[in-house]
Amino acid sequence: MRIVAEPLNAAAFAPFGDVLAPPAERGRDYFDAGLGNARAGARPSLSMSRVAPLAALPLKATMLERHEFSSQSFVPLDVARWLVIVAPAAPGGGPDAARARAFVAGPGQGITYHVGTWHHGLTVLDREARFAVFMWRDGSHGDEEFVPLSTPFDVVLPD
Repeated sequence: MRIVAEPLNAAAFAPFGDVLAPPAERGRDYFDAGLGNARAGARPSLSMSRVAPLAALPLKATMLERHEFSSQSFVPLDVARWLVIVAPAAPGGGPDAARARAFVAGPGQGITYHVGTWHHGLTVLDREARFAVFMWRDGSHGDEEFVPLSTPFDVVLPD
């Protein structure tokens, strides 16, 4: 299976989370609605990530992950283009890789994955990147779940 990444926009990404972008005018926008934590004992977690760029396309997605009890936000600090790859949950559990989608995010776009959203690991294009990452964690196996895909798929950029 081959997925062509599409430009990231709020409407297309809405089933999976929220697109975070600076306000068009001076001021402040809040993105609280997409934040979620389903465990009373989990604590807020703010981290910084530094990510090397993808060596070559296509990207072969062989594993997806989710944070079953927490939303997860990626706020770009120093980023060019990056990939956001998501999949809905399958009826029997796990990700539905056959319905996966890929988006190309720009330098000023961040995202919040809704609680339990299946997604690929952070993947940047063009050059090394830095992000702030926010979620809730309690140190248990419920913080994150990784699932190998029985049918991996490729992600390419549009022509």
